[in-house]
Amino acid sequence: MSRATLITAVLASLVLGACGSDEHQDLKQWMKDATKDMKGRVKPLPEIKPFPIVSYEAAELTDPFNPVKIGPDKKPEGSGAGGGIKPDFNRFREPLEGYPLESLKMVGLIQKGKMLNAIIKADKAVHLVKIGNYMGQNFGMITNITESEVQLRELVQDSAGDWVERPGTLQLQEQETKK
Repeated sequence: MSRATLITAVLASLVLGACGSDEHQDLKQWMKDATKDMKGRVKPLPEIKPFPIVSYEAAELTDPFNPVKIGPDKKPEGSGAGGGIKPDFNRFREPLEGYPLESLKMVGLIQKGKMLNAIIKADKAVHLVKIGNYMGQNFGMITNITESEVQLRELVQDSAGDWVERPGTLQLQEQETKK
């Protein structure tokens, strides 16, 4: 270190040491005088009241916010209410009911008179269906056949075990042309 740098450092430390001693003494004294009569007036916290323990007994009840369940109350069975919709388990099962709806493909149409019939491909077999036939594993009954799709109504069980209708469609599959 050079001599000039050493002298500058010593002078700077002397100047800084002198600033901290008495320069703000009047401000410090005013703060002491202004706050000597002040005392904290904080109210004590209120007593915490224990709440009674209540057991939750609604877990077994039907969720009131489930959109499928919004509707009039159902009467218990045996009261003459009819019991709602449910599939006919005693009817003859059709061949296309053995396949999931996702695995079936609509590949064409045949018109007989004024009625449209759809050609459905399941695995390597081809089936001809009309309105009223069943297909898919969810009791899907064909309700309409258009030039571009087969519309059906499926019956599925909701979380409460009730049968609800669900619309389904099977779109016409475009065939790739071989060159």
